[in-house]
Amino acid sequence: MRWLVVLPVLLFLAVAAGLFVALRSGDPHVLPSALVGHVVPAFSLPPLAGRPADSGLTSDDLKRGEVSLVNVWASWCAPCRVEHPLLMRLAKEGDVALHGISYKDRPEAASQVLQSLGDPFRLVGVDADGRVAIDWGVYGVPETFLVDGAGRILLRHAGEVTPEVLEREFRPAIAAARAGR
Repeated sequence: MRWLVVLPVLLFLAVAAGLFVALRSGDPHVLPSALVGHVVPAFSLPPLAGRPADSGLTSDDLKRGEVSLVNVWASWCAPCRVEHPLLMRLAKEGDVALHGISYKDRPEAASQVLQSLGDPFRLVGVDADGRVAIDWGVYGVPETFLVDGAGRILLRHAGEVTPEVLEREFRPAIAAARAGR
C-alpha cells in the first residue's frame, strides 16, 4: 500500500530530472533547420527604400556562384545592432558577399539604421510580412545563413554573430565553401 503513495512522487521526480537535464544540455543558439543542405526556397523581395531598384534580393541572386551570408535583421532588434559592426568588418574584408533581409520592419526605419550605422549589404530585400523568413525557418532576428554559390544553405546561426561565432563557425565554413568542399 505504501508503494501506491510513493510511486507518483518517484515518477514526478524522474520526469522533472529528465526535463532539467534536457533543458540544461546543448547550445540554445543551435536550432534545427530542415533547410541546411537544401537549396534556398524560391523568393523575390523588393529593395529597401533609398537603394537602387535592382538591389532587392531574390533566390536567383544566391545561385550565381558566389558564397554568401544572408542576415535576417530589423531596426527594432537590439542584438542586430550589436552584431552590426562585425557585419561591417566582414563587408570591408570582402571574403564573402553579405546580403540582408529586412524582417517585418518599417522601410524608413531600416533605411535609417543603415544610413546611421553603415550599410554592409550588397543587396537588401524587404520581407514586410515575414513570409520569406517563415520559408527559411527563421525563429526570430537576427539569424544568419551561409549559402554556397549554387544557392544551397550550408549553415544557420540563430542569434547575433559574435567574434567567437564568426571564428568558430562561419570562417571555417566560408573557407570550405569557397574551396568547393
